[in-house]
Amino acid sequence: MFNTYFPINAILAIFAVKIIFYMSTKAVRVRFAPSPTGPLHMGGVRTALYNYLFAKKHNGTFIIRIEDTDQTRFVPGAQDYIMDALNWCGILPTEGPGIGGEFGPYIQSERKAIYRPYADRLVAEDKAYIAFDTAEELTSMRDQAKKMGMPNWQYNSVTRVTMQNSLSLSSDEVQRRIDAGDPYVIRMKMPRNKDIRFEDEIRGWVVVNTNNLDDKVLFKSDGMPTYHLANIVDDHTMEISHVIRGEEWLPSAPLHVMLYEAFGWDCPSFAHLPLLLKPDGNGKLSKRDGDRLGFPVFPTNWMTSEGELFSGYREQGYFASSFVNMLAFLGWNPGTTQEIFTLEELCDSFSLSRVAKAGAKFDPDKTRWFQQQYLRSTPDSVLAKSLSHLLDASYPLDRLTTVCKLMKERATFVKDIWTEGSFLLERPNSYDEKTTRKKWKEKAPSLMTDWLSEMSKIKEFTAENIELTFKAFISSKDMGIGAVLPLFRLLVTGKGMGPSMFEISEFIGKDECMDRIKLGIDTVEAIKANA
Repeated sequence: MFNTYFPINAILAIFAVKIIFYMSTKAVRVRFAPSPTGPLHMGGVRTALYNYLFAKKHNGTFIIRIEDTDQTRFVPGAQDYIMDALNWCGILPTEGPGIGGEFGPYIQSERKAIYRPYADRLVAEDKAYIAFDTAEELTSMRDQAKKMGMPNWQYNSVTRVTMQNSLSLSSDEVQRRIDAGDPYVIRMKMPRNKDIRFEDEIRGWVVVNTNNLDDKVLFKSDGMPTYHLANIVDDHTMEISHVIRGEEWLPSAPLHVMLYEAFGWDCPSFAHLPLLLKPDGNGKLSKRDGDRLGFPVFPTNWMTSEGELFSGYREQGYFASSFVNMLAFLGWNPGTTQEIFTLEELCDSFSLSRVAKAGAKFDPDKTRWFQQQYLRSTPDSVLAKSLSHLLDASYPLDRLTTVCKLMKERATFVKDIWTEGSFLLERPNSYDEKTTRKKWKEKAPSLMTDWLSEMSKIKEFTAENIELTFKAFISSKDMGIGAVLPLFRLLVTGKGMGPSMFEISEFIGKDECMDRIKLGIDTVEAIKANA
């Protein structure tokens, strides 16, 4: 007996502290579990990213697990594609295929032998049952239900007694069919009229009554578990602490909670991420939206077995860092005005509490903006090396570095630097049509000839001296800069706009500038004459 009175509030406070301490010391283990049924959609990459960020934020473990229980939909090359795409993004797992770990193997088909005992256990404990119904019989039952005005027929606690299963057949008949080799599945025995409750980290409390659920197949007649059983067994045996996955899996969560309860296991924390929505209208973002609006929906190129190519962000010239930064903001925000984050900064800032419930609308223009910001912040020398790999011809790296410096503010991708700035190293072979039409008037040839004469007098051909001479020239002509500079730019670069013409001229050099002006006068005159 305790003689000292101890307030109940103090007891509860101590208990709460112990719970918090337990949760804070519990190892965080998360997994991204894609199916190799095709290329990895950018929504899947975002799911992997959020799992990765959560794990890193909590000094946890990020696992890749390939869920290939549906062998009928297996696509050769899909697993390699998934791993390559995540590697490009820098979302590197701690454990997974080809990496190893003490909880492997990490491909479900290689874990096939472990699942059947769990299914048998549920049958033995009357929490699941054997069902012999053929596909034809199930189709017939659904058709009959439709004719009777029940379009959403389910195999559940009400209808199971009318079907061919171990609950409706005698034990002798069940054994006879098994011995005869009749194919069968194992179904979950969902209880009638029970509320299933769980707290989602993003959506709060979710309550579903079992009367709205069917008896899902847990084990298939081909000897493979369904996603539902394999998923739960793997998450438990791999000690997964948090299941962070897409909203499309929310309808399956009540079944999964029931399976954890049936096995007597602790349930992990659930967090169901919002959908990625198409840029225009409503609905989930799909490959068709990308085809229709002209942007990729896959991280890297994907070639189908029929030879059809779907473009990826990597091959279109996006930096992995800009792609990842963009994805992070599709459903999450840091609560500040900061938008540009390194992967390390994302790890530090990420929290599930800042993930929205509502779907995130994909914005192609914003995606390009992220790419532009990363391009502009990349050192010129680094861009120059990337640019050199894209060019057929070989140019000195220091020259390419200056090209990048002058042009990157006007580019989105590295390839744009050359598309817009090749004139810096090569003479133009065409002249901007709009500028030629609007600016090249009758007096333009003589005006540019006079400017050529003034330019020849510049001894130190620097941007500063070129600019001073040019301003003195237009002042002497009593003309505005807008009447003369576009002509100068047109002859030297072939463009209607661009970086400072004085910096361009210094880079190109005096002799080359003068040669281009001489050649340009004659060429543009000929173009105007033939227009």
